[in-house]
Amino acid sequence: MEKKITGKESLELEKNISGKERRKQILELIRQSVVPLSGAKLGQLTGVSRQVVVQDIALLRTEGHEIISTARGYILPAEEKCVSRKFKVYHTDERMEEELDTIVDLGGAVQDVMVNHRTYGKVSAELQIRSRRDVQNFLEQIRSGKSMPLLRITSGYHFHTVNAESEEIMDEIEEALKAKGFLADVLPYEKEEL
Repeated sequence: MEKKITGKESLELEKNISGKERRKQILELIRQSVVPLSGAKLGQLTGVSRQVVVQDIALLRTEGHEIISTARGYILPAEEKCVSRKFKVYHTDERMEEELDTIVDLGGAVQDVMVNHRTYGKVSAELQIRSRRDVQNFLEQIRSGKSMPLLRITSGYHFHTVNAESEEIMDEIEEALKAKGFLADVLPYEKEEL
């Protein structure tokens, strides 16, 4: 028999986890589930009410996650059922293509790029690079001179969120980036980025 969480216990649990962390947890629960998860079940698993879950789902959707509501609960489209990992990398403009090709050739998709600038703070941009064709299109835009890569404002250091179908693929990507000298050490103040 499942224990019901009282209002008081729910408030205590809500205090112990930030909304951002809870939403990340909700997304991961939906991503890993083979069956739809109801708002009540997600609330029970995360220690909040169904109404809080509904609000969190709305916020996740505004962040671009295509969460689908069904009569039996929440699901994600097949392409969102993946694992994500953030990598801190370093390279020059000349090695940008090699870095991106390394990721997509092993089955990864580069979701975004983010720099942690000491004056401007966090600056990020969506990339959605999934293939060598996407890499070439991105590089053409950069080479056209209309804009410059974000990595230039942080001397080559930047983060990528990478998606893949499995942890095994993600581990292969990490090893390849490491072997080619792309991975950079994460500084203590950057730990929250990962």
